[in-house]
Amino acid sequence: MKLIRTYGKTAAQAEALLRQIEERSGAATSRLEPAVKRILADIRRKGDDALRRYAERLDGLPPAADLRVTQAEMAAAWDETPKELRKSLQAAAGNIRRFARWQMPKEWTRKLPGVRLGQRALPLDSVGCYVPGGRYPLPSTLLMTVIPAQVAGVKRIVVVSPRPARETLAAAYLAGVKEFCRIGGAQAIAALAYGTASVQRVDKIVGPGNLYVTTAKKLVAFDCGIDMLAGPTEIVVASEDGNPKWIASDLVAQAEHDPEALAVLVTSNLQLARETAKEVQIQASRNKIASNAIARNGFIFLTKARNETQTVTNRLAAEHLTIDKQNDLAWVRHAGSIFIGANTPQSMGDYISGPNHVLPTGRLARVRGGLSVYDFLRLVTTQEYTATGLATHGPHAERLATAEGLLGHAASVGVRDAARLSGRKVR
Repeated sequence: MKLIRTYGKTAAQAEALLRQIEERSGAATSRLEPAVKRILADIRRKGDDALRRYAERLDGLPPAADLRVTQAEMAAAWDETPKELRKSLQAAAGNIRRFARWQMPKEWTRKLPGVRLGQRALPLDSVGCYVPGGRYPLPSTLLMTVIPAQVAGVKRIVVVSPRPARETLAAAYLAGVKEFCRIGGAQAIAALAYGTASVQRVDKIVGPGNLYVTTAKKLVAFDCGIDMLAGPTEIVVASEDGNPKWIASDLVAQAEHDPEALAVLVTSNLQLARETAKEVQIQASRNKIASNAIARNGFIFLTKARNETQTVTNRLAAEHLTIDKQNDLAWVRHAGSIFIGANTPQSMGDYISGPNHVLPTGRLARVRGGLSVYDFLRLVTTQEYTATGLATHGPHAERLATAEGLLGHAASVGVRDAARLSGRKVR
């Protein structure tokens, strides 16, 4: 890992690098937009014919294979999955479901004199869950995207995944998935957003993917809801007295997701910085993808003091953030998911804890957290006035509407009050 001091002679270099990291999200998708636009337009025009063509060419779909995965295939995958792995999938699913239930917002109504106001949490009608199927099988992502949608009450959930592994199909069976298509890439996003004969369009698309998937989600966002634009994995560890071997293990673990992954340690402890750098080198030597990622995007920012460590960490707004202790939560402002203490490896959040592992990258953690039941809900407000309540509050609305020049708005209030004053029955 490259060790860079944020002070002294390398201060300008450190600042330039921080700015480069802050701006890393947008450029990559922009260069792919022309190619992805062609795929989206092709599938909008030609539907299943184009979808199958891309699936065969890019996803390796056999010419005779059905785009749809059958319930029997999912059941068979579950039966063929080793018993111990089935137990682990069940444990993960249970924890994810429990956490999602804890997240569910409450519906409420408040009564004031002459007024009743409230909020309802209404589920989306349909969602598409993208589960990557490239470098690694990701049954955990299927559970992380499908289960919160189920808890929210979404009626129709469609899973798409190219070349789905047995473990992914087993997870789909466990979760009770009814619609599963073996398609991926920008073509799968197009099918979900615009619909084909085989894939009915959905209201929202969620889940991580490669740059083509992310670019496609960006381009369909005005036609179909999306959760976020998730780029390569990011990990930041902000530590002053952590265990170098354990910190290195987290950095390597997250770096193995993608050769473009970002792995950063921020500390004011020079000894910790040096020992962690050595440990990362040792541990990454056994992991080719992690080694490549760290060679490209592995950094240690050595700060002058703890308060600068905190400032740099918040600037990075990382997807995954590890901090030393509970008290550190007080200064954390920007992070997708926070891991506290030496005994909390980030991999626990990837699989088993319950909080979602679909998280914001590219500093999007400044404006949102990870995927949750809220992504599958609409918080709809309600309001009801009695005649007395309207008489009390209506004049304020009339005056504001008149001030804005919206006389029809004012009249829609006044006409009701006039009816009340005339003695006619007001319903």
